[in-house]
Amino acid sequence: MTLARQHQIQVVAHRGASEDAPEHTLAAYKKAVEDGADALECDVRLTADGHLVCVHDRRVNRTSNGRGAVSALELADLAALDFGSWKKHHGEAEEDPDWASATGEDTGADTSVLTLERLLELVAESNASGRRVRLAIETKHPTRWAGQVEERLLLLLKRFGLDAPPPEGPSPVRVMSFSARSLHRVRAASPTLPTVYLMQFISPRHRDGRLPEGVRIAGPAMRILRSHPSYVAKLRRAGHQVHVWTVNEPEDVELCAELGVDAIITNRPKQVLSQLNQLGLH
Repeated sequence: MTLARQHQIQVVAHRGASEDAPEHTLAAYKKAVEDGADALECDVRLTADGHLVCVHDRRVNRTSNGRGAVSALELADLAALDFGSWKKHHGEAEEDPDWASATGEDTGADTSVLTLERLLELVAESNASGRRVRLAIETKHPTRWAGQVEERLLLLLKRFGLDAPPPEGPSPVRVMSFSARSLHRVRAASPTLPTVYLMQFISPRHRDGRLPEGVRIAGPAMRILRSHPSYVAKLRRAGHQVHVWTVNEPEDVELCAELGVDAIITNRPKQVLSQLNQLGLH
């Protein structure tokens, strides 16, 4: 394999170590930290009473034993649901039936709905112990909450002292979105906070490697790299970093390494870390 350039590739745990534990639960993020992930990725949505919670889908039907839209439910409603047992019921935990106790005693809190505030506390706890962990936060919001998700997010980051990069190094937090408007809101309120423009496909306006104004990190889907591997070089020539999602298969990890991406977002942080270590890229 010929590498585009020798450099360290950051491994980002997609919704936590979500192949081994239920996505977006405290159990999944604890497992990701234990596995050595460099960063944790999460999606955030706003509840009816104004709390940011880590849930990917608009509705909770797929990942809990409840039903309904996150935006129509209050935090107390979500806290009463089980966000963990669905994974076992779908047969996805057969290879590792002890995922729930992988990081210690199994408690309801580890598979309850996860607030962004609690995830930030986990990151702070890890960093305080000397284990440096970053956070990649993707904004998800229905139109009815336009602007409020970003506003609440930045207020919470400010409370944790994470709304701007520290003087001694890179920012521990970056905000990601498929919406250029969402990223514009973030940059307008917090210009130094890194932003990532996520892409499912390459639109005509971005074919030459340009991104929305002020955005310096591209987030292409893995399918883009498979179909258009030269796109990474275009993004690099435009001065951008490249963070790719969702990279789970060894051959895709190898392609990312060949193309010289900066970060791999994966459901399998432990396996990807092992492969990159063998390649001398982590």
